[in-house]
Amino acid sequence: MAARRPEDTRTVALVSHGGAGKTSLAEAMLFDSGVISRMGKVDDKNTVSDFDPEEQKRSISINSSLCTFPYNGKTIYLMDTPGFSDFYFEQRAPMRVVDAAVIAINATAGVEVQTRKVWDFTEEFAVSAIFYVSKADKEHADFDSAVKDIQANLTNKALPLFLPIGKEASFKGVLNVLSGKSYTYKGDGSKDFKEGGIPDDLADAASHAREQLVERIVEADDDLMARYLDGDTLSDDELQTAMRKAVVARIVYPIIPGASTLNIGVVQLIEAICAYFPSPLDMPPRVALKGETEEEIEIAPDINAPFMSLCFKVMVDPYVGRLSYIRAFSGKLSTDQPIYNVSKGVEERVGAFRVMRGKEGTETKEIILGDIAAIPKLDSTVVGNTLSVKGQNNRFPDIKLPKPVYSLAVFPKSRADEDKLGNAIRKILEEDRTLKFAKYADTNDAILSGMGDMHLDIALSRIKDRYKVDLDTRVPKVAYRETIKKTAKAQGKYKKQTGGRGQYGDVHFELSPRERGSGLTFEDRVVGGVVPKNFIPAAEKGLREAAVKGVIAGYPAVDFNCAIFDGSYHDVDSSEMAFKIAASMAFKKSFTAASPILIEPIMNIFITVPEECVGDVMGDLNGRRGRILGIDPAGKLQIVRAQCPQAELFRYAITLRSLTSGRGSFSMESSHYEEVPPDIAKKVIDAAEKVADEEE
Repeated sequence: MAARRPEDTRTVALVSHGGAGKTSLAEAMLFDSGVISRMGKVDDKNTVSDFDPEEQKRSISINSSLCTFPYNGKTIYLMDTPGFSDFYFEQRAPMRVVDAAVIAINATAGVEVQTRKVWDFTEEFAVSAIFYVSKADKEHADFDSAVKDIQANLTNKALPLFLPIGKEASFKGVLNVLSGKSYTYKGDGSKDFKEGGIPDDLADAASHAREQLVERIVEADDDLMARYLDGDTLSDDELQTAMRKAVVARIVYPIIPGASTLNIGVVQLIEAICAYFPSPLDMPPRVALKGETEEEIEIAPDINAPFMSLCFKVMVDPYVGRLSYIRAFSGKLSTDQPIYNVSKGVEERVGAFRVMRGKEGTETKEIILGDIAAIPKLDSTVVGNTLSVKGQNNRFPDIKLPKPVYSLAVFPKSRADEDKLGNAIRKILEEDRTLKFAKYADTNDAILSGMGDMHLDIALSRIKDRYKVDLDTRVPKVAYRETIKKTAKAQGKYKKQTGGRGQYGDVHFELSPRERGSGLTFEDRVVGGVVPKNFIPAAEKGLREAAVKGVIAGYPAVDFNCAIFDGSYHDVDSSEMAFKIAASMAFKKSFTAASPILIEPIMNIFITVPEECVGDVMGDLNGRRGRILGIDPAGKLQIVRAQCPQAELFRYAITLRSLTSGRGSFSMESSHYEEVPPDIAKKVIDAAEKVADEEE
């Protein structure tokens, strides 16, 4: 790879709601830069960035993909990201490390659910952005409507830098309102265009757009602002300089129309990236944590400072093996230097740095401030780790992981699959940290959790294809609990006579309800030594062991106090085992007499949907025994806050997608436990009894 300079580097995330045409845009950018000789198509499964077999099978982006290319002396690191909510982390993690973003807006749909989320990322990470209004050639494409939508629902700082020439099928070019130059294309996918002036039918619109844009960009320069207000004429060079300052300072967000598959407007977008987006040197210092403390320090973008980088992606390549993607935020590092994982305290050797373009990589001996590269075979590194040099112990804050919203119980189809499962799960979790895997003793389920049904379907497919492990799945069991509603007493007496020494234990328990979530407590109220002190722990152990399996449906019994207040013993026959058995008997009797109930986990759920879908979502929640807590506006979207039983939510990701035509998303978290309604409790108990009978 040719020599690079930080001032000539641009790091850009390509983000949008699903279906806005990011991958087609990335393909056109690579073609216009000359690094590929023809544009691939998503439907033909031959694009540079969608190279994963699962992506090609489904014709959607699943992974973020680095597409590096040179353009007019600049090096552009372009991260093509997925647009579907199941792959939210593959959008968010790249946004953590880039300096700017191109936000694609479908000209036929405007601002959508995931558009709002990616815009929030630009705010969270304070990166500059350009809005690319895609698919301007399609039927019902409306650039003016898309602009108003962006301004009303995302930011009023977004202003057209280019206007479309023509509309829908007649869309043929773009007009730069700042320079007054038009660019008319053949529409055959070539990068050839003809320069011209302002078309007569766009004169008024161009004048109005230019006035709005100039008024905004002069805010970036006080002297220019004063001259503008005094009526001075500003030169093109002055306006270009002010434009860059305004974009870097996030005073303005340019809007550019285009049609990627026809390759109209893409060259102008690339040139805007080069001209207006910040270089690494333009960025403010990054926040880091000092040593092993939580004290915040700043890491300046200085090529002469110690090397510091952040791993934001790990990928398993079938030929190269494990690839760790890093972004360099300061200094430089060559392959003859070891790299130090500050987060793990491990030093590793670097064989090569690979500058990636899809699945292909070009090796380079050195990476510098601003570079994004992949390092093969770093065994210890995971997403969020800080990579530096030995002796430097500052670290970047970890990358926040989203909470899973969809889970499946998984189990191997054969003994051979069971033997290989552990290794397969470990490797898939290393690559995709938004997946979670856990075994739950109370339900005896092995649960794989992720961001949606498509996410888990892809993970299971990869486990099968890569690691030859075939898994069956089912809906997870609900972690029901049992508890009591009133106080009750009972005796448990175990007496067994044999030819030799017998067994004798006798306890009296009083069970009383406790506050929900407070657990099980044991209280010794025995007086007069009717139960010797050395047998009290055995009685408590017997109680706790019995409580694990409950009484009414085999679920753990919780949230009650058990007081042992009486009993008796035998000088010879009493033993710890006898008192454990007696305690179990006393627990079951007193629990049954204390109005036992089944309780279930309740989840807090936050659902983001278009306003027109709110009624359907609320109706569906009511049918799931949900409670609506409130509705909060978020632009033209609405956030429905509710509580709902976990039993009703295992497949909610699928339902919500259907209710909102894929425009809704949600997150949830555990809240508390509540009593299960009697009719549903009866079904759960009957099902538990049936399973118990089958196991006997």
